[in-house]
Amino acid sequence: MKIKSIIAVGTLLAIATAAYASTEHKIMQAGKKFSERRITISVGDTLNFVNDDGTTHNVHSNSAGHEFDLGAQAPGTESSHVFSKPGKVKVRCAIHPKMKIDVNVE
Repeated sequence: MKIKSIIAVGTLLAIATAAYASTEHKIMQAGKKFSERRITISVGDTLNFVNDDGTTHNVHSNSAGHEFDLGAQAPGTESSHVFSKPGKVKVRCAIHPKMKIDVNVE
């Protein structure tokens, strides 16, 4: 009986872990624009910003409680950020102010 209980608990833990696994989302940067204008993600998810443009970008956010700055990102490179708490986050390029993506973290 104890072995069946241990197996059942292990199975439940594996299912619960899979349900809360984080997801990576790819956001392309081309033509001085993000590939998405808005995106909804879960807490713990990662946004990977891929610079597929011919110019340097600087992805950042000044949203209260969600501040980050990925620094200068050269063409052909990728930078990422994990969103660790819920909220609405305005992400911008510090070099190209018209580059915007609104991230809703649930």
